Amino acid sequence: MLNTIIKSNSYQDSIVLMLLTNKISTIEGVNKVSIMMGTPANKDIFKTGGLYTPELEKASSNDMVVVLDVENDSIIEAVFDEIDRFLEEQSKGSVGGEVEESVRTWDKALESAKNAPLALISIPGTYAALEIERALHEGKHVFCFSDNVAIEDEKRLKQIAHDKGLLLMGPDCGTGIINGIPLAFTNIVRPGRIGIVGASGTGIQEVTTLIHKLGEGVTHAIGTGGRDLKEDIGGITLMDSIVTLEQDPNTDVIVVISKPPSPVVREKVLGLLRKISKPAITLFLGEKPEYHEKNLYHAYSLEETASLAVKLLRKEEIVFEEEKIDLPLVKLTEKQKYIKGFYSGGTLASEAAMLLKDGLHLGEDTEEKEGYILKNDGYEILDLGDDIYTQGKPHPMIDPEKRIEMIEKASSDPETAVILLDVVLGYGSHSDMASQLAPAIKKAKAQANAEGRDLVFIGTIVGTDLDPQGFNEQRQILEEAGVIIKMSNNKAVRTALGILGMTIKDNMKEMKEIESTFNEQLEPSRKMLDLLGTKEFLNIGLRSFSDAIREEGGTSIQFDWRPVAGGNVTLQKALYFLNNYQVELVEAK
Repeated sequence: MLNTIIKSNSYQDSIVLMLLTNKISTIEGVNKVSIMMGTPANKDIFKTGGLYTPELEKASSNDMVVVLDVENDSIIEAVFDEIDRFLEEQSKGSVGGEVEESVRTWDKALESAKNAPLALISIPGTYAALEIERALHEGKHVFCFSDNVAIEDEKRLKQIAHDKGLLLMGPDCGTGIINGIPLAFTNIVRPGRIGIVGASGTGIQEVTTLIHKLGEGVTHAIGTGGRDLKEDIGGITLMDSIVTLEQDPNTDVIVVISKPPSPVVREKVLGLLRKISKPAITLFLGEKPEYHEKNLYHAYSLEETASLAVKLLRKEEIVFEEEKIDLPLVKLTEKQKYIKGFYSGGTLASEAAMLLKDGLHLGEDTEEKEGYILKNDGYEILDLGDDIYTQGKPHPMIDPEKRIEMIEKASSDPETAVILLDVVLGYGSHSDMASQLAPAIKKAKAQANAEGRDLVFIGTIVGTDLDPQGFNEQRQILEEAGVIIKMSNNKAVRTALGILGMTIKDNMKEMKEIESTFNEQLEPSRKMLDLLGTKEFLNIGLRSFSDAIREEGGTSIQFDWRPVAGGNVTLQKALYFLNNYQVELVEAK
């Protein structure tokens, strides 16, 4: 039976609501639950999920809506109590026992955060463009975690940022590190002298954590958002970030990570990298480089990227080395021939698909299916963070439900040989994902053994010994469940291939000299260089991001943002431009 609860004027961030949904779903007697703001788009999601009720029409965009499918109405009161308790805990935002001061208006935020050069924005994408523009207008760099910003707005806003000497990281920027301070979904890595610019979230996380495991550290990791290297945007943030790191006295090696850019942007980026003085590494994930250049090296995998960066920092010779993989002894039946990967990290899923296609000599996918990075006969790689799996539901870095479902399905298939997994640690991720997955893994392996076959689980943990979840603790839990843990996603996939008797032939890269054709004069602004020395931030949206900044020694002013004008975007734009017009008139006088 469906029950609807509407909490009027109780705006909450979407990630908070996802965490709350996950918590309420564990209450005995709750069959299904969805908790979202009462926006028109979310009402459509309720319909799609079979949780629509007529009462939903009463909810406004500023109202929090809870729809429950419960066995008995008697548990409704317990659900109410749990919701109130959870939201009260979220509102405290304490670090070290101190309650964080927060503000509710832009005027107060700007007054309290006058020394903070960067605004971290994590609000619904519908409203993000206006708030990005407001922050840029106030002279602040922006790190925008929010997604669903129109590409036309992104282009316009990045050009505004560039013209003002500011960096716009994002939209849809998942991770970043500025001067050792974590932004959004980030691991804790030791400080060092390697600077990273990347269009991917988990790609940056994998490379930074591997650098840490190899004994070195990171100055900054500047995210650009996934669309920055499209021709429509032109790599504005990436190229401004490169020239900024080139002038940073604390950065000795520069790393650039992206899926393949548009050809035009690719040539511009390479031309710029050929002109800078510091050694650099590129990873255009999906390309298999055949050469290096003087002072510019080209990697094939995330692991090779980290390894090259460390060797260049240590001024070691770059030589070709064959990958060495230790293979476990397993007992596969004749039917077992397929590898399946269930990833929470989209870049890791893309890398796994790339490596499998290479090692198995696969052509085009035999089936196009949303959410799949690879689907070729029984070979499957899924990005469980794809929108198709996360609409109205928590991200798989937070919620294990979808992954457990896929493990159960794959393990019952007698043709499945290997299941690949990632566990991403750090701020924003589940506090103990290994313990959530372990029972399903044990059950799957036991079922396979009872049927006379081995089922191999191979995983990689994206994290460090400094992360709050504890790398070694997570590793121990997974290994006790029967998972073979590898240092990198690259090694995990190659191990899976090796079990099936397949290998990847790596290119022995020759050295080439290529002249730069880059003729633009790009120089970092004073504001860009000053950003790299800050530890002060304005956090607009998700409070846990502010907590993470403060836990790592930074200062964060928390802006508890709420949509104005009842969530009406058209009216918000009118108010915004009216206010700007009034300011311009005053300044003109």
